Amino acid sequence: MDRRRAERFAAGDRDTVRDVYREYATSVFGLAMRVLHDRGLAEEAVQMTFLNAWRGALRFDPDRELGPWIYTIARRATIDIYRRERRHRVVDAPETDIAVLPPSIEATWDAWQVRQALSQVPEDEREIVRCTHFLGLTHVETAEYLGIPVGTVKSRSHRAHRRLAGLLGHLREVAG
Repeated sequence: MDRRRAERFAAGDRDTVRDVYREYATSVFGLAMRVLHDRGLAEEAVQMTFLNAWRGALRFDPDRELGPWIYTIARRATIDIYRRERRHRVVDAPETDIAVLPPSIEATWDAWQVRQALSQVPEDEREIVRCTHFLGLTHVETAEYLGIPVGTVKSRSHRAHRRLAGLLGHLREVAG
């Protein structure tokens, strides 16, 4: 994000806040879904995240990266919802239930890195990744959704994944 845009966000400029929402909402939703496993609750987490970001925009330091700040707010909102729902859950849950921990700061950082890499992929390829990974569509469903041949979906998907692998290779090196 350029400094000028960060300053406009910090000043609470509504258009910039809307742009930031468009840029990060899908990733925040995905993060919340991984923790909450409920579409309605994940949507609530997205709403809480951006409401809190908007309220806290004046405290945002434009010299810092916006993505990690948004993901930190998202993580907190998701944890709050998770804890609230856990308190209201029926006590007689089966013993086989496994607790799902909220994502670590490392996982949040990785998600931000993926988001950054995805922004460097050409729009036509990024749309394929969005459909297959964020919307969970198959190649055939993506082709129908976008109105393009399945072969085009497959070739763009292959190119997008090769680009992303190159852009995210550093994450593999850190993990190894």
